[in-house]
Amino acid sequence: MQPQSFEAHLAEVGPRVEAALEALLAPEPSAGEIFRPERLLAAMRHAMLGGGKRLRPALLVASARLFGVEAEAALRAAVAIECVHGYSLVHDDLPAMDDDDLRRGRPTVHRAFDEATAILAGDALLTLAFDVLADPRAHEDASVRAELVLALARASGLGGMAGGQMLDLAAEGRFGDGRPEALAPAEILRLQSMKTGALIAAAAEMGAILGRATPDEKAALGVYSRALGAAFQIADDLLDAEGEAAAVGKATGKDAAAGKATLVGLLGLDGARSRLSALTDEALAALGGFGARAETLRGAARFVAARKA
Repeated sequence: MQPQSFEAHLAEVGPRVEAALEALLAPEPSAGEIFRPERLLAAMRHAMLGGGKRLRPALLVASARLFGVEAEAALRAAVAIECVHGYSLVHDDLPAMDDDDLRRGRPTVHRAFDEATAILAGDALLTLAFDVLADPRAHEDASVRAELVLALARASGLGGMAGGQMLDLAAEGRFGDGRPEALAPAEILRLQSMKTGALIAAAAEMGAILGRATPDEKAALGVYSRALGAAFQIADDLLDAEGEAAAVGKATGKDAAAGKATLVGLLGLDGARSRLSALTDEALAALGGFGARAETLRGAARFVAARKA
């Protein structure tokens, strides 16, 4: 299977994910459902359709293709991880969390609707992700589906994304005496590897599961994807520090104001850029054993490091 540039890959996968989400978020109930409330469905569609880079599903599909799995066969798993990502954004934007009014250049779900609807929309999107993965259409082999479910659950929950969000809130000083915590670099990296990196790493892992990769191949992709996730977070922090809201699609300059623990805050802009470059090199080096067929994944690392939105 001929590798392609990551930008071309995104342009191919993005519309497929959009179409699949459109079908999943249709008004008609699925088998076993009773009724789909119009307002809740509208909020879920607002969160998921018509925007977003679709980076995580694109990574999943690229990882699966590394092992000969066609995009169509990886699409349901890709949509599942995007539903988890979408849920996390809806909840992150809530007043009790990051309190954002803008996401992808338009009002966040709680602003377009209300807080209660946004909470339920996030809940429903998280649940939908595992509905999609448990469906036999995700993979004919039930053991593969179970492995996919486990990988996504571990990345999303207590020891992954949700746990990372808790560490992030604690670092802001949300609890105890209300003072921000002074975290060491290793603590910041752990926080970010959970909050952001875990779901990105899961994308590569799930592609490898679909492709029935060997343990060594999975390990190499694990090194790649963990470095990529860390690089993504630093690039995001740099955008918050330096970017324009109109280009980024959300408010900027909020990390410093909220006292968030970031490597930009700890190392400064130049130090963070140096760390971003080192992580990109680490991600690229991890793919050495795959040869030219991993070029799309190499492009993903370069894309993340250079992104402006």
